[in-house]
Amino acid sequence: MPRPVRFDDPARNAAYWARITRIVDAAPPLDDSQRAAIRAAFHQPATREAA
Repeated sequence: MPRPVRFDDPARNAAYWARITRIVDAAPPLDDSQRAAIRAAFHQPATREAA
């Protein structure tokens, strides 16, 4: 799946995604409790509607 186009300039877009890849690669791995917290945050039922 191709990455979204963040910038119209292809060079700037490639530099942006290269930076994101470096940041992700440098991050420590998540432990199980961190994964669970993230999973729970994204799987909450939509109880509130926009006002």
